[in-house]
Parts: sequence; structure tokens; C-alpha cells
Amino acid sequence: MIHLRNEKEIDAIRESCRIVVGALRLAEEVLKEGVTAAWLDSQIEDYIRSQDARPAFKGFQGFPASACISLNDEVVHGIPKDIPIQPGTVVKVDVGVVKNGYYGDSARSFVVGEIDEDVQRLLQVTKEALYKGIEKAVAGNRLSDISHEIQRHVEANGFGVVRQLVGHGIGKELHEEPQIPNYGPPGRGPRLKAGMVLAIEPMVNMGTEQVITDDDGWTVRSADATMSAHFEHTIVVRDHEAEILTTG
Repeated sequence: MIHLRNEKEIDAIRESCRIVVGALRLAEEVLKEGVTAAWLDSQIEDYIRSQDARPAFKGFQGFPASACISLNDEVVHGIPKDIPIQPGTVVKVDVGVVKNGYYGDSARSFVVGEIDEDVQRLLQVTKEALYKGIEKAVAGNRLSDISHEIQRHVEANGFGVVRQLVGHGIGKELHEEPQIPNYGPPGRGPRLKAGMVLAIEPMVNMGTEQVITDDDGWTVRSADATMSAHFEHTIVVRDHEAEILTTG
């Protein structure tokens, strides 16, 4: 079942998203060479709790941390480790928040130190693909119009869009229907309606679209060990233009 949220519910989701944005801003401010992902995770958790909210990921299906922090070839679901982050590292920070029974979710890819031009281009294309997908998230379109636009932009630039992981609906649960693949033909799936709240999140690899999961059962990385990028926004489908709740 795909939920249509009323404006009161959307306001509640917006509040959780505000806290998510604040946590990602904090991450950007404090992230530097020598910082550990575990310390960064603790800072994010402290901030979320200071806002009378709780980290949505901590304890979710047994996940041990408040944020997913994935480095370099790690695509998503990285468990924060107590190892200093080195220059030239791509750091993907994915944050979820629940407050007053409603969830918000967003992810960004940050850079510590200098990175190669081709890696910078990977991040740029992934972020562009997110916004191109969001442009299709308007009432009257089909769900796969989002998916197709993301895939088209990623592959036109020579990168691999991950197929085994998807975006999702969000609201009273962290993961709701529908699932939102980042690939596929246009014009398929349910018709988008105003009031749908979606978390759209392209995950893009420098090389193959294939991924593997580490022995920890969580950390997903590119199968060929190439760099990966991840950006995510929580949005509301509207009649003419999607509203991004995790902007800023």
C-alpha cells in the first residue's frame, strides 16, 4: 500500500527531515583528516537526541550505529569504525531520524582532502542523477519515470548504477512502499499522486553496477572495488514540482 500523506503528516515528516539536514551539516563541518567514522557517528547521535528525536537506524534490524558511514568503495550501510579517515577519502553519510512517529532520511557524499578528477565527476553525476529523478516525481507520472531518468543520466556518463539496492516510500515507517529502483524503462509502475512521500537515492559505482556484502552482514561495496557515490533526498510528490524536504 502506498500512503498519501496529508499536510499535517507532511509537516511532521518535514520536522524529522530538518533534523536529518542538521546532522548532515554537522558531519560536513567536523569531517576532516584524522577523524574516525565512529566519532562522527557519536556526534551525529548526540545532535539528533538534542533535538528530542532518535536515530532511526540505530537498532534497525540490528544495525549498531546511528548513521551509515561508508568509505570509498563502500556503497551503503557502512558500520562506523574507529579508524582515522585518510586524505583522498570519499565519505558517504546516510542519516535517518524519527520524531513524533514520523521519519526523515537523507544521504550525502563528502570528500576529505583532494580526490582525483574522475572521482569528483562520479560524485557530480550521482548528485545530478538524483535531481533529474526528482524532476520526474510529479503527480501523473509513473514511478519508473524516476528510475529511468536516473539510469539514463548515470550510464550516459559511463558509470554503473547499482541495481540491488533501491529507494523507498517513507512516513510512519522508515521503509514503506513503493520500492524505487534506480534503473528501468519509463512509463511503468504505479501512477504518482500528490502526497506520496519518497526517499530517492541513486547509488553509483565508478565501474560495475554489481555489489557484494561484507561478512559483517551490512557493509555493501562495489564488486570491483571501484569508488562509489550516494546521494538521497526525502521528497513529496506535488502536482507540478516535487517538494524536497531534506534540502539545505
